[in-house]
Amino acid sequence: MSGFGLVILLIAGILFIVISTAKYKLHPFIALLLTAYAIALFSGLPIADTVKTITTGFGGILAYIGIVIVLGTIIGTILEKTGAAIAMADFVLSKIGRQRPVLAMSIIGYIVSIPVFCDSGFVILSSLKKSLIRQTGKSAVAMSVALATGLYATHTLVPPTPGPIAAAGNLHVENLGLVILFGLVIALFAAAAGYLYAEWAGKRYRCAQDDLPKLADDEEIQTLYKHIPSTLNAFLPIIVPIALIAFASLLKLLFAGADNPLLTYVYFFGEPVTALLIGLFFSARLLPEWSKTTLNDWIGQAVRDSGSILIITAAGGALGGVLKASGIGDYLGSVLQGMSLGILVPFIIAAALKTAQGSSTTALVVTSTIIYPLLQPLGLDSAIGSVLAIMAIGAGAMTVSHANDSFFWVVAEFSEMDVATAYKSQTIATLVQGLVTIVIVAILAWILL
Repeated sequence: MSGFGLVILLIAGILFIVISTAKYKLHPFIALLLTAYAIALFSGLPIADTVKTITTGFGGILAYIGIVIVLGTIIGTILEKTGAAIAMADFVLSKIGRQRPVLAMSIIGYIVSIPVFCDSGFVILSSLKKSLIRQTGKSAVAMSVALATGLYATHTLVPPTPGPIAAAGNLHVENLGLVILFGLVIALFAAAAGYLYAEWAGKRYRCAQDDLPKLADDEEIQTLYKHIPSTLNAFLPIIVPIALIAFASLLKLLFAGADNPLLTYVYFFGEPVTALLIGLFFSARLLPEWSKTTLNDWIGQAVRDSGSILIITAAGGALGGVLKASGIGDYLGSVLQGMSLGILVPFIIAAALKTAQGSSTTALVVTSTIIYPLLQPLGLDSAIGSVLAIMAIGAGAMTVSHANDSFFWVVAEFSEMDVATAYKSQTIATLVQGLVTIVIVAILAWILL
């Protein structure tokens, strides 16, 4: 097949994924798998190699990040069910002060969404948000958008959230610590953009929660959790694994090629699987009791929740293997190389997918599979370049959240916003976040590449 025909085939594959998942509600796993088979067969890939290419891509991604996703989901579930997220929120409030509740909501969202899905994080923190609205009289729209955009920033940019991990796996990034470090920094700009827009929107729009009666204290929170963990215990399951991964990554950069037994142990504990397993031990200390409910039911729920993410991610790996073997990447890369789009390419593809089909995780997975063969012609095949490609994909994966995104409805319903207000506040806020984030990523690419 000619190079132009390969591009048409890729576009048809992307359209099939978008239309089948967005309009006909086909599960992304089936959509990705069917697309992988179709591209393999129609691109001229030898039929004897088709199944092997697909299964190798599928299994390779699971081997790289499968355990990491499961462990991260278990830690997040424990933090959610034990009230640890509330403990972290109370700590931030004590430092920021209740006179700046909108800023506090943004920071709380930024921290909580590192281990906890943004949808769950918003639900968990809604009672706290509502209590602060009733105590301070601040705009409910501002508080809701600040929390939602804070959650969204780290959800799309910082591992161990599954989307960024999946993108790192698809781009074959060996140093996950670099992804975490860059993600934490760039997510600060994304959260700041969301916070500033939240303050602006709060002065112009209203929702039903603005009319809530005043409240003296956090009585609603107290009825939900009998025992809130200490601040230190709440933070340790997040801080310890991230610190281990980041420290090992830093030493790998400083002592590349060095043969030192001590470094070997540091690298072992800094491996994402080992680090998150240690984080799981710290999260176990939060359990109110060791029983069938906590040790089996809670963890079982987390494993089930991670299962859907795992198979979507692995199917994305299968598609990525086919795209690489078919030669589509080589041809498309040579075309894009002359257009000087560079870091904007992954952003544009991810933003189009996100806006069309609604899921940030799916946008991260699919875009990263498409981008992997293009890293070299786009000038992103270095260690830093591939990390910045993940950040650009993450920026696109938050652009924009609207009616086809479950998070949009979580924010609207739990904030008691009508749809028009949700579009003017939450949807536009995610547009602002995405654009600010890609500008920051482009500046970093200009400086570092």
